Amino acid sequence: MRKTDVLVIGGSATGLVAAMTAKSNYPDKDVTVIRKEEKVMIPCGIPYIFNTVQTSDNNILPDGGLVNMGVNIIVDEVTSVDAKAKTCVTAANGEIAFDKLIVGTGSLPVIPGWLKGADLQNVYTIYKNKVYLDDLHQKLENLKKIVVIGAGFIGVEVSDELVLSGKDVTLVELLPNILGSTFDEEFASEAEKILADRGVTIKTGCGVKEILGEGTVKQVSLANGEILDADAVILSLGYAPNTTLAESMGLELNDCGFVKADQYRRTNLPDVFAAGDCAEKVDFSTGKVSRVMLASTACTEARTAGLNLYELNTYSEFKGTVGIYSTCIGETAFGVAGLIEAAAVAEGFSIVTGSFTGVDRHPGKIPDAHKETVKLIVSKQSGIILGGEVMGGKGAGQLVNVLGVAIQGHMSVYDLLNMQIGTQPLLTASPAGFPLIKAAEAVAKKLKV
Repeated sequence: MRKTDVLVIGGSATGLVAAMTAKSNYPDKDVTVIRKEEKVMIPCGIPYIFNTVQTSDNNILPDGGLVNMGVNIIVDEVTSVDAKAKTCVTAANGEIAFDKLIVGTGSLPVIPGWLKGADLQNVYTIYKNKVYLDDLHQKLENLKKIVVIGAGFIGVEVSDELVLSGKDVTLVELLPNILGSTFDEEFASEAEKILADRGVTIKTGCGVKEILGEGTVKQVSLANGEILDADAVILSLGYAPNTTLAESMGLELNDCGFVKADQYRRTNLPDVFAAGDCAEKVDFSTGKVSRVMLASTACTEARTAGLNLYELNTYSEFKGTVGIYSTCIGETAFGVAGLIEAAAVAEGFSIVTGSFTGVDRHPGKIPDAHKETVKLIVSKQSGIILGGEVMGGKGAGQLVNVLGVAIQGHMSVYDLLNMQIGTQPLLTASPAGFPLIKAAEAVAKKLKV
């Protein structure tokens, strides 16, 4: 029987970071990753294989970091785990004994059971699997009319990429706006306008009734009675935790189907940890169970698990997901951290919001200068920042990360007013009109009233 000190099941972002963290902090331990795929996709880069990077071969999560650290990689499938005996059985390599186990089995695309026609040929989802994606990419080369169902981040990004590759794309969304569950209306509507200007036909406020065809998809029937012609359909209706193995080994699941895990990522079974999309998480601001599935959150959880394998570190605990998202449509980036205004109000927070629109370079005549808008959502009683949204140039992604740090640090709007920043004309907005600080200024004025 093969033996290892630390066994990690799953080779995507969670598995990579968990294994590297474990080996880095416990270098005397033997660390092994078991994954199904020979080559692993960079999750957030998957939409871009359809045009920007051209092929999945240019979107591979490299193994070099693991190999150089001495982590063992086994390409195989774990079929069962005996947590009490601390052994697992794999399809090709037999039994493997372990001391500590990190479960990072990720998530799978949602295919609603009620959606008639979802099993027709040329109906796809976005699996994080290179073989599946290569087949999808090849099939789409000879197809013209593509209907994408679901306008979250994946649906929007895939639609944009397919239009850039010359496809006729229609994006269907049940909510009033694309990205409507993640951004407030003023940001979501601007994203929708930009995407439409780039050639995507957008149908919002309308659900899908069924997918039509005999053997192969031909049309999509919408709930409003409209019929769309389709050579292919891509379902982008979210992801569900992949917990079949976890449940079979006796791990407790919450009501949403995620593996229960505490702030150190420990499960109900001794020496078994869970992290990433398959694992339970709570919202940083509300304390409620969260359905957020992000590679960035997975990496944080994976680090937490890897650090706490053999001793608990109070500085390395997962205190809840902030939910930090970003995307880019053309030259305009959109980012959000924490609670948007609609969510904060729905939760019962008494809030004040403030926005400022400036330019992300100074002077504004610098060639890549872009209009930049920052919106802050702040607790009225304490001035603590609950969330923020950014719309601007490529630097918006990092600016929303700054907002994430502010939220995690329980910073107030007054902390932002006194924030010391570095600026440089080619890289940042003017220090005299830094949109994040000016938005804080706008909120502070309201708090005085």
